[in-house]
Amino acid sequence: MGHEDLRAETSALVERELGVRLERYADPAPGLVRAGSGPSVAFARAVRAAGRRLVVLLPARGAVPAPLPPPAVEPARAVTRLADEVRLLAYDPRDRDARVRADEALVRQCDRLLAVWDGSPTDGRDATAHLVAYARTHGVRVEVVWPVGAARSGGATAAAGATRVCRPRARGTAGPRQGGHTGTRG
Repeated sequence: MGHEDLRAETSALVERELGVRLERYADPAPGLVRAGSGPSVAFARAVRAAGRRLVVLLPARGAVPAPLPPPAVEPARAVTRLADEVRLLAYDPRDRDARVRADEALVRQCDRLLAVWDGSPTDGRDATAHLVAYARTHGVRVEVVWPVGAARSGGATAAAGATRVCRPRARGTAGPRQGGHTGTRG
């Protein structure tokens, strides 16, 4: 997950740092990401470079993918091309509150969240701070990724396509979780 208004040079720094962190993990858990703009492409590339499976969530209306806002189309295509598995998640990608609820559902499936976050509070457009707090209150370990030299462009609009990058919980593990979310959904 993270800010969608990263500068181009920051995306490269973030991708490198995500790769370093993914290489550290001993378990073979796949990466889980919601397709869209922001750090989703950097995360997807880092997951694949680390030799892990990539699971991508796309918005759905019923049983078909929903149209994405224009800025999210190309990043979603790039992430989907890298995916080992694509899952549909019912939400309206043009509605900020629906995206935040979708991200909360994604976070509840994870045992670790890699948050591309500069530490800034939620500003009504970017929900990264909210989702970091949400993960922590739901027992999900959070690792903040903000490499030295990283910067935002400052031009973010509503969090359209903001990505939640995390590793899905292993099947059959309970962990510190509320509401019975014990693994990836099949």
